[in-house]
Amino acid sequence: MKDIKITDSILYVGVDDKTLDLFESQYVIPNGVSYNSYVILDDKITIMDTVDARKTEEWLANVEAVLGDKTPDYLVVSHMEPDHAASIQVLVDKYPQMQVVGNAKTFVMIPQFFDVDLTGRTVVVKEGDTLSLGAHTLQFFMAPMVHWPEVMVAYEQSEKILFSADGFGKFGTLDADEAWTCEARRYYFNIVGKYGAQVQALLKKAATLDIQMICPLHGPILKEDLGYYIGKYDIWSKYEPEDEGVFIAYASIHGNTAKAAKKLAEMLEEKGAKRVAIADLSRDDMAEAVEDAFRHDKLVVASSTYDGGLFPCMEDFLLHLKAKNYQKRTVALMENGSWAPQAARKMREILEGMKNIEICEPVVTIKSTMKDETLQVMEELVEKLV
Repeated sequence: MKDIKITDSILYVGVDDKTLDLFESQYVIPNGVSYNSYVILDDKITIMDTVDARKTEEWLANVEAVLGDKTPDYLVVSHMEPDHAASIQVLVDKYPQMQVVGNAKTFVMIPQFFDVDLTGRTVVVKEGDTLSLGAHTLQFFMAPMVHWPEVMVAYEQSEKILFSADGFGKFGTLDADEAWTCEARRYYFNIVGKYGAQVQALLKKAATLDIQMICPLHGPILKEDLGYYIGKYDIWSKYEPEDEGVFIAYASIHGNTAKAAKKLAEMLEEKGAKRVAIADLSRDDMAEAVEDAFRHDKLVVASSTYDGGLFPCMEDFLLHLKAKNYQKRTVALMENGSWAPQAARKMREILEGMKNIEICEPVVTIKSTMKDETLQVMEELVEKLV
């Protein structure tokens, strides 16, 4: 068990998962992920969330080590997604006197996942309700669609701790040697990104609280520079660019579109672009490409024409962006086609379904391979992008 003391009376009982290959069966997690859970020791002992079924046994041992011969009074369920809620029934069966704390939507979902009778064992809370544990008091705030409809967060009033559910979480185990921002950004845009308006609503509630610590359900406990983390969430959830720069995402069949994309990156750097990032959509992590598209204020999409449409990984990328509410960006188009280039038209059609997207002209059209006339158009485009 990790020896993590949040405070003298609040202990960490979560677990790391270093063997899962794909989070939510789609996001690569080279440094694993943590499933966070906490115990508040007070007159009323309270467990804050459970963990994924993959780690139930290890988590339960952590809980037992902290409790000893004591019995928990409450289990607070802030989020019903299985990576946090899969061990609810195990805990409910083990401690038959323990009550379960959730909101009305929580208790609609529980029987969808478990065959469990909670008659007489539920504490239903709503916006602003408090629950006294003794020296500690939890106050609950609803956070619907951040990123499920039943999500709520809890603010512990005496020690000024926000239990933030999936908010402020990141990929990576607690012992991963990596900065918070990159994997928190990739986590945010791919999992929560669609729900910027709902995150903004939660941030407005949080702004009324004196928060000294944030305890998320994934990733490290945040104790210092909280303004930095909250500031990032404010930028991300407003869909504002985080950095001035150009992200080039390319989809190339035989390598000629890739050569053009890399050449454009060189031209941008030579012209003094502040940041230039590039990704091969056929090979690079799609979730990281989505992250980079949101990070930068300008995007170049370069695609081969394929079967009269888009090369599949480019179509997939653009549809990912659309699903996550991509907006407020300048986008430039590059296409390749040996006899009937169609990629630019197809990319434009998808982009026009997004909010506040400015298409940057000129469109670069490559007929099989770069030629002098192609480079001339690319030079014009560079002038518009820098």
